[in-house]
Parts: sequence; C-alpha cells; structure tokens
Amino acid sequence: MPKTFRHLYDQIHDFTHLFEAYRRARRGKRRRPDVAAFEFRFEDELLCLSEELRDETYRPGAYRRFYAVENGKRRIISAAPFRDRVVHHALCALIEPIWEARFIYDSYASRPARGTHAALTRAQHFARGHRYALQLDVREFFPSIDHAILRDLLARHIGDQRILNLIDQILIGGANELREAYTPVLFPGDDLFALARPRGLPIGNQTSQFWANVTLHPLDLFIKQTLGCRAYVRYCDDLLLFANDKPTLHRWRAQAIAFAANLRLVFHEGRAQVVPVATGLPFLGWHVFPFRRRLKRRNLLAFARRFRQLCACYAAGRCTRADIDQRLQGWLGHARQGNTLALRRSLFREPLPKRGSR
Repeated sequence: MPKTFRHLYDQIHDFTHLFEAYRRARRGKRRRPDVAAFEFRFEDELLCLSEELRDETYRPGAYRRFYAVENGKRRIISAAPFRDRVVHHALCALIEPIWEARFIYDSYASRPARGTHAALTRAQHFARGHRYALQLDVREFFPSIDHAILRDLLARHIGDQRILNLIDQILIGGANELREAYTPVLFPGDDLFALARPRGLPIGNQTSQFWANVTLHPLDLFIKQTLGCRAYVRYCDDLLLFANDKPTLHRWRAQAIAFAANLRLVFHEGRAQVVPVATGLPFLGWHVFPFRRRLKRRNLLAFARRFRQLCACYAAGRCTRADIDQRLQGWLGHARQGNTLALRRSLFREPLPKRGSR
C-alpha cells in the first residue's frame, strides 16, 4: 500500500507559504505588466488568494495564448494569469517533495539539480559504455496527457481531498488549451466516448512540468525495473535506452510501446530507432557522441537569424546593449555544453553596429 499524505491543504493558504510562492513565480519576470500590477498591491492580492483558497472558492482565470517556435516546431504556449501562477507554485512546493523522493535518478526535466546539461552529460557517459541506443519520444506529449490517469497517479500519494479538488480545478481550467494540437487516438478497448476524455496540460505552467514527470514515472519504473535497463536517460518526453546488442533494444522498444498505451500515450514509432552510439545521438538540440557534442545545424541557423535581428534592433535604437546581452546569455549557456568554442568565436567576430547606423 503506497504511503499517502494528508492534512496538506491548510498549508497552501498560509500567507507565508503564498508569499514564498509569489517570490518564486515573479523571478525573472518582474518587468512584465501583469507581474508589476500584482506586485504593486501584493499584500492585498495574497490576502485575497489566501481567503479564496481557505474558503475553497478559488477558480483559475482564463489563459493567454501565443505561439513559439522551438526546434523548428510551432507550439502553443498558454500563459496563466499571474495570480494563478502563484497558486501553481504554492501547490508544487507542497506536493513535489512527495514525488522527488520517488522519481528515478535519471529523469532530468524540471527537477532540482538536474536540467539539460546534466542530461547531456549522463547520455554521453552511457554512450561511452555501450554500443547502441534506442531513442523514443512521445507524440504530442502535453496535449495527450490524460487527466483521469494523471489524477489517479497523484491520488496514490495524496490523501487530502481538498488538495485533489484544487488539482481538479487546475486541470479543468486548462483542459481545452491544447485540444487543436491533439490527434485523436483509439486504444484497445476504447469506444467513441473515449475521444471525449479530458486531456492536455498547458505548456508553460509550473504544474504542467511537474505533472509531466508524474505521468511518465510509471514508464520510468517499467524500463528500469521490469525491462532491467540500467543505462537510461529521460528528459521530459525524450528517452534514451542503451545496451550492447540490437536485439535487446528492439525487444525493449516493443515492450515500451505497449506499456505507454496503458498511459494512453503513443511514441513516434518512425523515430523509435536503434542506432550505433558512434554515429551520434540527436538529443536536446545536440548530436551526442561518446567523446564530443555537436550543436544541431538547425539550432545554429535559428540563433544566427535571431542574432541578426537583435543587431538590427540595436542599430535602430530600439534596444540596448544590456538587452542584447540578456537575450544572448541563455543561448551561450546552452552552446557552452558542447564543443563550440570556435563556433562561438566565429559568430561574434564582427562588432555590433553603431546605434543609429541603420
């Protein structure tokens, strides 16, 4: 019988707990108008949130939708109102530790002391010790996450009905955000009513990143414990399994695909290939080799295009050098994770144009 945690809800509407959640939610976003407006009267806003949560009258607001291009794909991003993001952080601060103690070591997305750099390093470590790798990624992952399955997974360790009710409110509030991004799938035993099952987590929510890990945790355990794959790395819905022979990986491929169907998830079977590690593994924007990493050409071209746009913006006087530096830091941090010194030097060989020169 899994351990369940009760008596959590009274902590979530505690003013001090909400204040800490507010501080985390505003980090790096204080210049945004909605954050600044909340901050101007944050005490009143937090007191109001505390009362709504205490009285169980809190209801999430409407999302603001926009599109972003990531790895050549156009994705729908749904931004919750800032007060809702405070609640998301408050909820995650309470329940994330319950799962952190249970998650496998080699799950790297949206977790403390993990991230893309650690995932790349671990993948490279396994590549040095194995001849082959199986690559798996979930098709339309965030739009496909089934609410009933996710809630059952959460309820295994949460025995506080009021926390579960709050989770339901957040799930219902985002249920339609990614509907247009989902391709209907019928699994064995389904009838047509299955197509109406609530599904989808808005990309961008703090809760969504955490719940994505909860959703795939049973798959992690299946791969590690049932299949016996000791060399395994997962970053969100991108998976790498390593072995020294192809038949083992082909067998694991079929078993992982069958298990994912229990979670109502589908892998990109055309991409689910067994490849020699010596040829390089496309992973998190890189080609990972046993002893080096090469940035994907598509990512490099996209950055070069953005950099030219920033230079034009600077020359026209629409942004400052500090603005450019701030926008470059994220990409430079990403690029430093591989063998890119010569590449970075070539990109920044030319000085910035003078302001007002265009």
